[in-house]
Amino acid sequence: MHPVLLFLLFLLLNAAVVKAAPRLRSGFYSEKCPKAELIVRKGCDASLLLDDTPNMLGEKLGLSNIDSLRSYKVIDEVKQALEKACPGIVSCADILIMAARDAVVLSGGPNWKVKLGRKDSLTARQEESNNIMPSPRAHSTLLIHLFKRFNLSIKDLVALSGSHSIGKGRCLSIVHRLHGKGRCLSIVHRLHNQSGTGRPDPTMEPKYREKLNKLCPQSGDENMVGDLDATPEKFDNQYFKDLMNGRGFLNSDQTLNVCENCPQVFIV
Repeated sequence: MHPVLLFLLFLLLNAAVVKAAPRLRSGFYSEKCPKAELIVRKGCDASLLLDDTPNMLGEKLGLSNIDSLRSYKVIDEVKQALEKACPGIVSCADILIMAARDAVVLSGGPNWKVKLGRKDSLTARQEESNNIMPSPRAHSTLLIHLFKRFNLSIKDLVALSGSHSIGKGRCLSIVHRLHGKGRCLSIVHRLHNQSGTGRPDPTMEPKYREKLNKLCPQSGDENMVGDLDATPEKFDNQYFKDLMNGRGFLNSDQTLNVCENCPQVFIV
C-alpha cells in the first residue's frame, strides 16, 4: 500500500471521524502498549483491509483501490508484531493512521501526534468506498462538494491534496488527457479526451505533456506509473509548484489551479 495513498485516504476519513469520536487522543496506548508507535514505524476503521467473503464485497477492489493500493501484507506484518507485544490491544485502524504519519516523516515531512483509540470495523462497504473516494479525473466543483460532505473546507481540500507530494499514479489515470480518445479513466482522460473534447487537456505544460505521451502512449500499458510530482520520494511543496506550472499529473490535482469560480484560498 503506497504511503501517499494511505495518507490521503485515511486523513480524509480521520478528519470526519475525529469529530464524531471525541475519545480519540494522543498517547492512547501509552499504558497498555507503550511501544505501539515504535513497532508500527519499524514495520477510519480499517474496513479497507477486509477481504471479500460470500456475503460481503470488500473495499480492496473498489474503483479507487484496485491495482492502486498495494502492500497490504506490510500492515499484516505490523499487526503480527503488535500482537506479539500487546495481544488484542492495538487496532488495525490506528496502525494505518500511525503508518501514514510515519510515511510522511520518513519522506522528509513534518512529524505530529496522532489521535488514537479507533475500533476496527467488522464489515466493509465497497459501494460506499466507491462513492467516497475522489476520482483522479474529478473537477474542482465535484471535489468541493465531496469534501463538504465530511465537513472539510476548501482549505482542507488543498492541504490534503498535498499528500500527492509523494507517490506515483498509473497511466490509466491520464491517457485521455493526452490523446483525446480511449478509455474514460483518470490520466488516460487528460492525455487523450479531456472532458469529452477529443483533445488533450489544454492546461498541461507542453513539454510535460510530451513527457507523459512517451510514458503513456495511447496503445501502451495503462498500468505503467508516473511520478505525481517532480520529487516523488520527498515530502515537500514541489507538488504545488508543479500545479502552478501546469505539470499536475492527475486532473483532480491540476484542477486546484484552474478553478475559475473558486475562492482565492482554493488557488494554489
